[in-house]
Amino acid sequence: MKLHELKPAEGARKERNRVGRGIGSGNGKTAGRGHKGQNARSGGGVRPGFEGGQTPLFQRLPKRGFTNINRKEYAVVNLDALNRFEDGTEVTPELLIETGVVRNEKSGIKILAKGNIEKKLTVKANKFSSAAKEAIEAAGGSTEVV
Repeated sequence: MKLHELKPAEGARKERNRVGRGIGSGNGKTAGRGHKGQNARSGGGVRPGFEGGQTPLFQRLPKRGFTNINRKEYAVVNLDALNRFEDGTEVTPELLIETGVVRNEKSGIKILAKGNIEKKLTVKANKFSSAAKEAIEAAGGSTEVV
């Protein structure tokens, strides 16, 4: 097979239907919109969720729960992500953002214990899970809550 012999799979590419281009096309005159009615008009149709005047589904369902406006969401960093740093490095939230481990600090950074850590690091973060704290200290490092 050569480059000029490549062809798309049968049925993979379909020519678009150009409506309103004459009677012979089968979609001329009313352009597939039928005669009159709401959907035949320009700008016609109904808004999303409209059910012809019947109470829409989203209004028929009960409201549940609430959103806590004071909720704090933490950027999560697992222990195995900290292995990229050299021994004795002081890992701060700024360093994590700079190296691309975390894209957005959110309300702070929380260190979780997924994976294992082989380096001796000083980790500064807003929160630590108890297992992560133990693992960092077991590896000879230290933790500090910022």
